[in-house]
Amino acid sequence: MSAVDLDALQARLRAFAAERHWQPFHTPKNLAMALMVEAAELAEIFQWMTPEQSLAAAGDPALKEPIADEVADVLLYLLQIADHAGVDLAQAVENKLRKNAVKHPVPEGDLKQK
Repeated sequence: MSAVDLDALQARLRAFAAERHWQPFHTPKNLAMALMVEAAELAEIFQWMTPEQSLAAAGDPALKEPIADEVADVLLYLLQIADHAGVDLAQAVENKLRKNAVKHPVPEGDLKQK
């Protein structure tokens, strides 16, 4: 898998919106609402699957592209929200992972001895 340059991708999204004069509509509120719609479209693909079917979906050629399209839509809207809200994604992710580690520590019995 290739690495994604989030800053470059955000710049591409900014240019894409500007070329279409979409800036007035790309507010954090509108982008968050659009993100929820795309997340719902992703959820719809898996809606009636069993857990086992959802795990196997990645190997289904008929589902691979629709899943990828919706995942991409979710990511693109999330990147735009972060851009418009002035969120440094790398720092935000690092901070959140640190908070999650404190909030959800590894159970003592699960720690491996060195």
